[in-house]
Amino acid sequence: MTSRTWRCLALALIALMGPVTAYAQIEPQAGHWRTWVIPSGENYRVPPPPGPAQTQEEIRALRERLRNLTAVERAQIAYWDAGAPAYRWMDLINQRALAGAPLTTYAHRVYTYVAQAMYDATVAAWESKYHYNRRRPSEVFHLLPTAVAMPDSPSYPSEHAATAQAAAMVLAHFLPAEAQSFLDMAADAANSRVLAGVQYPSDVDAGIALGNAVAAAVIARADTDGSSATWNGVVPTGPCNWVGTNPGNVTAPGWRTLLMSSAGQFRPPTPPDCKSPGFASEVNTVKSFARVVPGNATNFMLNYKVFYWQSPEGLNVWPYRYADKWIAEDHLDANPPRVARIYALMASTQYDAFIASQDGKFTYWFIRPSQLDPTIVPLIPVPNFPSYPSNHSTFSASRAEILAYLFPMRADFIRAVGKEGGDSRIWGGIHYPMDNVEGVKLGRSVAKLFTDWASADGSQ
Repeated sequence: MTSRTWRCLALALIALMGPVTAYAQIEPQAGHWRTWVIPSGENYRVPPPPGPAQTQEEIRALRERLRNLTAVERAQIAYWDAGAPAYRWMDLINQRALAGAPLTTYAHRVYTYVAQAMYDATVAAWESKYHYNRRRPSEVFHLLPTAVAMPDSPSYPSEHAATAQAAAMVLAHFLPAEAQSFLDMAADAANSRVLAGVQYPSDVDAGIALGNAVAAAVIARADTDGSSATWNGVVPTGPCNWVGTNPGNVTAPGWRTLLMSSAGQFRPPTPPDCKSPGFASEVNTVKSFARVVPGNATNFMLNYKVFYWQSPEGLNVWPYRYADKWIAEDHLDANPPRVARIYALMASTQYDAFIASQDGKFTYWFIRPSQLDPTIVPLIPVPNFPSYPSNHSTFSASRAEILAYLFPMRADFIRAVGKEGGDSRIWGGIHYPMDNVEGVKLGRSVAKLFTDWASADGSQ
């Protein structure tokens, strides 16, 4: 095809440009879903896309650019096409957790704010997409080669660029020494869609600007959440009080919550007197568990589970592993708003569950089993904070409930997984049964706030 013929065809096609066809559209109402930090997607609408003349120039440049993709560029396209735009960024955080790489003092804050930034950026991108309805490049010029399946959504702005820039900016804020690395990754993610032939450079530019704007709002929220407070209090003393210094997480009851009305909204009831006759059964349950019995396969498996739930996978990563598996099985990976919503709900639930659990711990300052009965030898290190309620029980129950809501066909299975996480702390010798029981109640109460919120977020 000659240059003159191509230009004529392109102009004719551009002249026929109209709204994106209505069939098989990806979440056309997602731009109106409720957001976490920004007021709404409409409030962050990007400026109008280029007109026909600039679109023609962009298509011509794309046609030339895509003639000879290198092996490195094709690998870049494939890497960022492995899942929804948010997938690689959550996996990055998971891999850091597993490797013991820095994730700040409170890893769950990184998960939460990155996930919220990606979700809000996605909602805002979708609002602009369906407001402007810009056709994808290959819809305008059908001879343009594409390296991936063309998404069934408008082109402008780029969802990959908006998601990546929002994630990278928040990560750079938390981990400034690695800021350039994150921004370089964001640029690769955004440009991969241009190299794939499914978006224009101007889509990427608008997506980057949108991601920056959303990230700024999320960072402002993170900087005022109270997590940087210092504690000048005194550890209370008494026969049933935890014994220690410099307790971890002690300022968390003062953090700004997401959905809870206060840190103590679901505070567990006052624990019993640790010296009362009735409490002996709590201690005996912990004490009587056979933690290390060589050659006993049953106890080996339980001990293994204790270590699993104490590992980075058991502390932070496991709910995302299940979510990623089920996203792939349910073919949701081609639906960026749904995937971003899943990650944000999971991380945000954990955020408030953390505050709620610390509120109980530092309201009652209850003694750990091995402090009350030194003959109890825990299988794992005893955390440097009070016992009641159990963090693991609270967190595992809340995460299991949110996953049960998001993937109802797997509800029974994932609730059993969450129960095991709580039980493992009794098996490990660091919690009483009552810590577990009240932690589960607390986690479920927090999760219900988030499932109620999600049930009215506009995504139904």
